[in-house]
Amino acid sequence: MSRQISVGTVDELAPGQRKLAFIDGRSIVLFNIAGAIHAIDNSCPHNGASLASGQLEGCMLRCPAHGLRFDLRTGSMAGAGGLSLTTFPVRAVDGQLVVSLDGPAASPTHA
Repeated sequence: MSRQISVGTVDELAPGQRKLAFIDGRSIVLFNIAGAIHAIDNSCPHNGASLASGQLEGCMLRCPAHGLRFDLRTGSMAGAGGLSLTTFPVRAVDGQLVVSLDGPAASPTHA
């Protein structure tokens, strides 16, 4: 089951801006690209480097550690195959930015 977590107001993330949010010990970066909000895990899948300060070229984010490029819309690297970012659904609800996080997996029940 997913949890809906408010990470701020829509007004505080204008087009072209980014915001770092911390939820349950997890670091998430939100980007406003031409009015569309995207949320990703702040960890490069290559080596765990922070992506919050990565160079943004349209919808492509460049990892500051090794230059890998990821499409924020899909989380995928440019081209075929490759690594993928962890992305999170984000939406505006009553002026708040709400990120959907998957809840912990249910533990199996033994009879």
